[in-house]
Amino acid sequence: LTSLCQNEYYGTISIGTPAQDFAVVFDTGSSNLWVPSIYCNSWACSNHQRFNPTKSSTFISTNESLSIYYGTGSMTGVLGYDTVTVSEIEVLNQIFGLSETEPGESFYFAPFDGILGLAFPSIASSGATPVFDNMMAQHLVDNDLFSVYLSKDEESGSFVLFGAIDSSYTSSGIQWIPLSAETYWQITMDNCDSASSLPDIIFYINGYSFSVPPSAYVIEVSTTPGRGPGGVSGDPELVPSVGFLVQNQGTCSLGIQSMSVPTESGELWILGDVFIREYYVIFDRATNQVGLSRLL
Repeated sequence: LTSLCQNEYYGTISIGTPAQDFAVVFDTGSSNLWVPSIYCNSWACSNHQRFNPTKSSTFISTNESLSIYYGTGSMTGVLGYDTVTVSEIEVLNQIFGLSETEPGESFYFAPFDGILGLAFPSIASSGATPVFDNMMAQHLVDNDLFSVYLSKDEESGSFVLFGAIDSSYTSSGIQWIPLSAETYWQITMDNCDSASSLPDIIFYINGYSFSVPPSAYVIEVSTTPGRGPGGVSGDPELVPSVGFLVQNQGTCSLGIQSMSVPTESGELWILGDVFIREYYVIFDRATNQVGLSRLL
């Protein structure tokens, strides 16, 4: 995976015969695969790779439409089938979306072309089978799980490993947590504590405690009164492995923020990259569990 300011992680897949390459986000919060297509005239598509089905000998078209709305950004398009290669795993007849519209600016500025969803089929738009489900069905992985490591290095080292657990990242042991729903990779949080100045944020899940230290979400900055809510000025005094997005314009965005995501079982907390960088995370479809191993 490639990291952009430790905020967005994306990798390269290929679609079609011969292969057409795309940078995609591996997203555990959605289930569909889609990429821009030659049918898309949106501003966002003009800035990214676009799939050309006429140049793939294995592409199969459909009359089915696709519409997906994310927290930021949306897309509409059509569904088709083709060979999708993720690393060296070749998935045959994978259904995916070919975008026709990508409104707004969200995807225009994105460093990736499309999204590869890794959540459950139950939340897939238009009933499309997710890529990992086809990997399992076609017996392309040794185990029905995948694992994620997000490096604290600014640019390299992060990966998604399909079908295996890299034991070199689990020396602290693995705590297994059952899923509370087979939709998102959703678990039940017992509690969340923080106390005193610059605390560890401690999440209590399934009887275990999982901490996120201050170094994961705090940097020193030069502040100026009157900048307004959430605003700072000056140059960060360089703690590059923290949960801030440092953009070219010299602005910083906090890696911990409020977000309203209602579900049937109540308000949803998203334990995103700031949390995951502290743990090696295993997503086990065979047992419907999430495994967390503290990185040493």
